[in-house]
Amino acid sequence: MNAETTMCNDIAPLHFDQVRFEHRGHRLLMPTSVSFSGCRRTLIMGPNGAGKSLLMRLAHGLLRPSGGRIHWQGTPPVQAMVFQRPVLLRRSALDNLTYVLAVHRVPRALRKARALDALERFGLAALAKRPARVLSGGEQQRLALARAWLLNPSVLFLDEPTSALDPAAIKAVEDAVNAFHQQGTRIIMATHDLHQARRLADDVLFMYSGQVLEHSPAEHFFKAPQSPEADAFIRGELVW
Repeated sequence: MNAETTMCNDIAPLHFDQVRFEHRGHRLLMPTSVSFSGCRRTLIMGPNGAGKSLLMRLAHGLLRPSGGRIHWQGTPPVQAMVFQRPVLLRRSALDNLTYVLAVHRVPRALRKARALDALERFGLAALAKRPARVLSGGEQQRLALARAWLLNPSVLFLDEPTSALDPAAIKAVEDAVNAFHQQGTRIIMATHDLHQARRLADDVLFMYSGQVLEHSPAEHFFKAPQSPEADAFIRGELVW
């Protein structure tokens, strides 16, 4: 067993047991049972309004379910989340990273070097002193990924991180996601981009109208979807 396999086995599985979510009398997530384990890259897919972002926020603990149970089978791992629109401080790119290290009580003497290393890793070293909020969309996403990298997460959640980016920025973000995966991080990522899912996914979780209709290996999902909704989605038809 190699080191990466050992790291994968050490990440606690995450289980949804009949989890549902309601808001103002509307049920947005039907009772859902699904598990995430290993170091797989799980891509959550479905049309707009399917519940992808909601499932992600529940998994990361940003929302509490209205019913059912979400639990880690073992010690909850270190987690990080990257949003569709990164939440950045009104500070420089470098200061956004050193602030995270300060919050996690990294000694002051070590913060700048670690932050600069993360900026270098994600191709942002030349922008270290630039205000984070004036960076381009792709640069902001890479900064958000650099910030997550500093946490050394075992599980990384990404909520449609490339939805508003150009092709070059999409590639840079996907390369970063693969870098996390290669170091043994479990990836759980929402996307509506079929080409992206084909490039990245080990398995696909397909949602429609607040329900998980399929969860299968990516090869099986794209070759033989089991639901008419998934089949229509793959063929590029509107699914409402």
